[in-house]
Amino acid sequence: QVQLVESGGGLVQPGGSLRLSCAASGDIFSIYELGWYRQAPGKQRELVAALPAGGSTNYADSVKGRFTISRDNAKNTVYLQMNSLKPEDTAVYYCWLNAIASSSWPLRGDYWGQGTQVTVSS
Repeated sequence: QVQLVESGGGLVQPGGSLRLSCAASGDIFSIYELGWYRQAPGKQRELVAALPAGGSTNYADSVKGRFTISRDNAKNTVYLQMNSLKPEDTAVYYCWLNAIASSSWPLRGDYWGQGTQVTVSS
């Protein structure tokens, strides 16, 4: 079993900042990629930022220059620093992990956090 626990969401005014965290635990054998998705009401889930193992980061055009994804390998934790937040950033943010779990080796799978609400409003 792989567990992802998110934290850091909340209500913030336009122009403000938030930092999301996602801690991965369980029988993780190998991580290939991790990142953040978001889903606004009435919209499809979309990729916000991704961080492949050994690769370069990938950001949605709408967040480039404002959001930064980072990782603490020792803690198996991924972060999303969100600056200059806009009302259109309001959504539920989901942590995502593409990895091999020891119990399902060698199959890669996608794992999701429970989601954390981010609301940008004055």
